[in-house]
Amino acid sequence: MTQSLRLGVAGLGTVGASVVRMVGRRAEALAAATGRDIRVTAVSSRDRGRDRGLDLSAVQWFDDPVELARAPDIDCVVELIGGSDGPAKAVVEAALSAGKHVVTANKALLAHHGAALARLAEGNGVALAFEASVAGGIPVIKAIREGLPGNAVSRVYGILNGTCNYILTRMEREGLTFEACLKDAQALGYAEADPTFDVEGFDTAHKLAILTSLAFGTVVDAEGVSVEGISGVQPLDLKMADELGYRIKLLGVAQLAEGGIEQRVHPTMVPKSSAIAQVMGVTNAVTVDADAVGELTLIGPGAGGEATASAVVADIADVACGLVRPGFGRPSAQLRPASRVEMQRHEGGYYIRLTVHDRPGVAAGVATRMAEREISIESILQRRTESAATNDPRGRSGRPVPLVLITYAATEGNIRSALDAIAADGLLAESPQLIRIERE
Repeated sequence: MTQSLRLGVAGLGTVGASVVRMVGRRAEALAAATGRDIRVTAVSSRDRGRDRGLDLSAVQWFDDPVELARAPDIDCVVELIGGSDGPAKAVVEAALSAGKHVVTANKALLAHHGAALARLAEGNGVALAFEASVAGGIPVIKAIREGLPGNAVSRVYGILNGTCNYILTRMEREGLTFEACLKDAQALGYAEADPTFDVEGFDTAHKLAILTSLAFGTVVDAEGVSVEGISGVQPLDLKMADELGYRIKLLGVAQLAEGGIEQRVHPTMVPKSSAIAQVMGVTNAVTVDADAVGELTLIGPGAGGEATASAVVADIADVACGLVRPGFGRPSAQLRPASRVEMQRHEGGYYIRLTVHDRPGVAAGVATRMAEREISIESILQRRTESAATNDPRGRSGRPVPLVLITYAATEGNIRSALDAIAADGLLAESPQLIRIERE
């Protein structure tokens, strides 16, 4: 058996501690699979005194993770600190510059600095591996990079944030508000005290930018992702989606379009018959549309110590086997700049919920503004609320009522223009709700 692979783990939070445990627990199996012993020989964390349920007595401890990254008796640095800059970036750059392999779960770091770090790894002949950065324990990066090189990918999309999926699942099943579900998610540890990064879509956007690069051979372009979160979704929207045969999910979608690549994160209506509509709770799912395999969907745990550690250890095993490949599927010099397709040019179906004044001519006025922009309406539903009840023989109270439209394919620009015109006509009692439809 060849020399042991000596690991330095920077960051001993939930995932870092799980990685250390898994490497120890699976030592014999890992050695059999890779032909090398794999050992954690050094760690770094801010708090030495914290009880992690680990015996670290035989492991070297570094207070400075950058010193760990430069230590001559470490072969592979596992970065689990997190964050796009600061210590995490310094650790990875130091390790790669010192000719050490790097395994990381840091999607923010890769979303903002992926191309530069890939160049640094290639220049030093070492691996930059990041399976755990997207969708936790789901091996989606390996599936795209190593399982589908013979395919031309046209679209990759999925549920990439378990917090949002949990909230939307609870809202749908129990009729709860976003605020109530968020509070429960925080109590259960699914959401942070400041949940903005998750619920406003930024976490999903970072993961999507990485998948886009892998699927389409482009430089990671996190700034090119159009992002909307789920905080504006109302229980009525989930109820209407159910009646119309849809579910609402926060999706990250990257797809080829005329002139370039769309990258977008937003609440999305998906048909109940689709595989991704069945994914509930904190589970993640990723679907790849490709010419040879058709539609490929991977479903599994998107977060958690053990699930994420599974992906980290898979990368460590590759390093132990001597597999050094371009992180994004091709040499960084061959990654081309992503041609952005702005959201205004997106074309698809839309769910539009308007809160209109309950009076004659409103629906006709809405339809006219839509027709002026060549927007065809597939269906229209109006709901009379109790507050809008009236004894008027004409059945009109003048009070606000919801009017729901489902459109055929239209451009975002035309939809927005029509809504602006409807608002200018004084037909709306409050801002409209707009949710895009992703058909199978």
